[in-house]
Amino acid sequence: MSLKLSERFRLSRFIRGEAPSGDAIELNHRRIFIIPNRRGLLFVGLIGVLLLIGYVYGNNLCYLLGFLLAGVFFVTILHTYLALAGLVVRAGRQAPVFAGQPAAYAFTLEPGRRPRPNLELSLRSRLTVELPAEQSRTVTLFETAALRGRRQPGTLTVTSSYPLGIFRAWSPLRFDSPLLVYPKPAEPGAPFPEQAGGDGRAGYRARGGDEFNGLRAYQLGDTLRQIDWKTYAKGQGVHSKQYGGNTAAELWLDLQAASGHHLEERLSLLCRWVVDAEHAGLRYGLVLPNLRFAPDRGTQHYRRCLEALAVFGV
Repeated sequence: MSLKLSERFRLSRFIRGEAPSGDAIELNHRRIFIIPNRRGLLFVGLIGVLLLIGYVYGNNLCYLLGFLLAGVFFVTILHTYLALAGLVVRAGRQAPVFAGQPAAYAFTLEPGRRPRPNLELSLRSRLTVELPAEQSRTVTLFETAALRGRRQPGTLTVTSSYPLGIFRAWSPLRFDSPLLVYPKPAEPGAPFPEQAGGDGRAGYRARGGDEFNGLRAYQLGDTLRQIDWKTYAKGQGVHSKQYGGNTAAELWLDLQAASGHHLEERLSLLCRWVVDAEHAGLRYGLVLPNLRFAPDRGTQHYRRCLEALAVFGV
């Protein structure tokens, strides 16, 4: 894809790179930028001093050394460019996280036929890698996922100062590889809503018969109505009453039943309920404006509910 002249010299290209790509990116002359670093500028100053001494004193050896170092300087530009040219970078699949947790961004590096010594990759964190020829490697960089929703990784900058360390070649890359960030769960111990109902309101609904079917040890999520207070008063521990041979508790989690000063606090509480209900083995449904998931449990249902909370209102 060719770029217009005005786009080639746009400052953001040197810092943020080009538009995000959903495919692998191969580094080439359009994506690689080179400038002398501090050591390189000192090297240029040394060349200038040698040439000045040669001119003032008519010293041919100073001329020879100055031109020799100048040749090394310009040849190093090519080798520094080749340290990145042809490198292929692709974004891996990003695992969902909760807001406030470190987000792991995986990238696969394919060096091709040329070894890639002393590559530095930076996102929020930095990592230095050595890549032998024809040996791909997957690296992981971390940054804190502060906000919920689908978040694109920032600009991945690949840098090299090979071979002499007097030039810095870099390539800023952006990938269309969103990371799903769930809401931050509220503090543990938040009780489930106790309002009964199965018509979309938060609370439990018992299915099946209502014949008493024995006691079992109390589990997180059991309502106060299920607790056998007589056995508790006798000091025999906390137990819950079971009714009917095929009785199952259904928990409805509704945004309207979640308390909080603003939307994010309410979503945080809903997230905590979803996490606790799944861990307790309950069947739970989720009710959001214009969205409703029937009671169920399991990994697929758990992820669907958390994803709905992550993208709600974003």
